[in-house]
Amino acid sequence: MPPRITPLRISAYTATTAVGPGLAALRAALADGRSGLRANDFGDSPLSTWIGRVDGLEDLALPARWQHWDCRNNRLAWLGLQADGFLQQALEARERHGAARIALVLGTSTSSIGATELAYRSLDAQGHFPPGMRLPRLHTPHSLALFVQEALDLAGPCITVSTACSSSAKAFADAERLIRLGLADAAIVGGVDTLCGSVLFGFNSLELVSPDPCRPFDAERRGISLGEAAGFALVERGPGPLQLLGYGEASDAHHMSTPHPDGVGAERALDDALARAGLRCEHIDYINLHGTASQKNDEVEAALLARRFGPGVHASSTKGVTGHTLGAAGIVEAAVCLLALETGCKPGTAHSRTLDAMCGPQIRLAAEQGVVRHALNNSFGFGGNNCVLILGGGDTGARP
Repeated sequence: MPPRITPLRISAYTATTAVGPGLAALRAALADGRSGLRANDFGDSPLSTWIGRVDGLEDLALPARWQHWDCRNNRLAWLGLQADGFLQQALEARERHGAARIALVLGTSTSSIGATELAYRSLDAQGHFPPGMRLPRLHTPHSLALFVQEALDLAGPCITVSTACSSSAKAFADAERLIRLGLADAAIVGGVDTLCGSVLFGFNSLELVSPDPCRPFDAERRGISLGEAAGFALVERGPGPLQLLGYGEASDAHHMSTPHPDGVGAERALDDALARAGLRCEHIDYINLHGTASQKNDEVEAALLARRFGPGVHASSTKGVTGHTLGAAGIVEAAVCLLALETGCKPGTAHSRTLDAMCGPQIRLAAEQGVVRHALNNSFGFGGNNCVLILGGGDTGARP
């Protein structure tokens, strides 16, 4: 088991999802069980499915000095940075620590691929991108981090994490290591992913896309509802009311798109997160499950939950509210956990009506209010790439 880590303060955080920009919109939707999913209207030939789409990105313009970064993903990043005053808090952190001492660690699975799709649909007679789209750095997975680095005028380590749906959860783990090793004094972590044809049709080719709003852990679940989102957090040394207490990472290496049937990697990530936090399963008050509403993911995660946690913990999936935001899921659902710590609101599982018989009493359909001292966030990606985060409300000691 890894040793316990020194908790890090989460000084600021924000999330922009299909329910609206900023934490107030997310908090209200979670408390009411209100979904941001809608019938798919994305693209020229929309699939028959439901999506979590962020309004207004088509009309949003990046500032003129950053037009060379223009794409749907970076527009959403810019919108997300401005929510909840996060941009200003990031700039103030730059002044406190210095531009070279703040690491930037961002997760994404699609990055700017929507712009690349458009460029390929616009090839000239010689098979070249149109002149305005010949922007090599834009058409890379590192586009998001490079854009945010330029927008915030940062000069520290700049890292893109692209491990499918665990990407922006693993950004927290990278940030802790960079700070602990003295390579940075603070870190801006987060993730952004946007809808695009490759994602929608790619998941559809795997027969994972539901024709209805997704119903995590429901006996009649039919697959995932894709979404888009942006989220960011500022992580610094020292105590605070919100803290990163622990993280665990593991890989099943079992199958390209299916988790290990016994949840081996997910359980290893859970054990390592608990060890780094100095906690046990019974200390966790709320669990945000990965809960995609796919058959296998829900089956394996529900079995792990029932095996390790008692009936008193409140667990739920919030993907029925936001959609599955892929590489941004980790940061969005970390924000859900942080809201639970701040407000005591433990969300329900939107759209789900009858839990599968495999589910234990931990999974709740309705939101509840109560004390949340420690919250756990599961993020499990393709290839069995797993990450578990434990967040706390300032009391970092384990209960006796």
